[in-house]
Amino acid sequence: MVDEQLATRDITDHRVLSAMATVPRHRFVPAPARADAYEDRPLPIGSGQTISQPYIVAFTLQALDLRPGATVLDVGTGSGYQAAVLAEMGATVTSVERVPSLASGARKRLAELGYSVDVVEGDGSMGWPTGAPYDAIVVAASGPSVPDDLLAQLRVGGRLVMPVGGRHHGQELVRTTRTPEEAGQEVREPLLPVSFVPLLGEAGWSR
Repeated sequence: MVDEQLATRDITDHRVLSAMATVPRHRFVPAPARADAYEDRPLPIGSGQTISQPYIVAFTLQALDLRPGATVLDVGTGSGYQAAVLAEMGATVTSVERVPSLASGARKRLAELGYSVDVVEGDGSMGWPTGAPYDAIVVAASGPSVPDDLLAQLRVGGRLVMPVGGRHHGQELVRTTRTPEEAGQEVREPLLPVSFVPLLGEAGWSR
């Protein structure tokens, strides 16, 4: 997966490549889909959610430009795969999931694999203020805009990467860097056209 799908494209961050070569992706995919776990495409994980394709995970985490020991908020735990890759990269990870069954499953799976990730249940569109400020925030669902509450939980200089756009179509992965107030508070960069499940919640889409 790493050699054929990632390193031959535009993924050059060796920490991302090493982490994705280490984390057993098949452990984060339901049994019926495990034969396809390393294919470069999203797969269903239940409750209407998916595990993102490997390339998109790698591209997203590379865009965060993390330093070892960074504190990261992972919004949309899902099966826990992205949180595991972040932890493998040396990040301190808080991961928030709105679906209780997914949160409990990810918490158990991550613990079994030895990853110390704080998996919490809640409205990820509002972030998780308890652990703020974060060096980086990554969102695995598409919102109509970047929620102000998430931006407020970033350190100055921190980066937030999430898909923004329509509920199901017309989405773009966007990186937002928080800047000092006198500099305008934020810099936003469009990165890549994508397709994600909708971000549900108070600062996202309604059900």
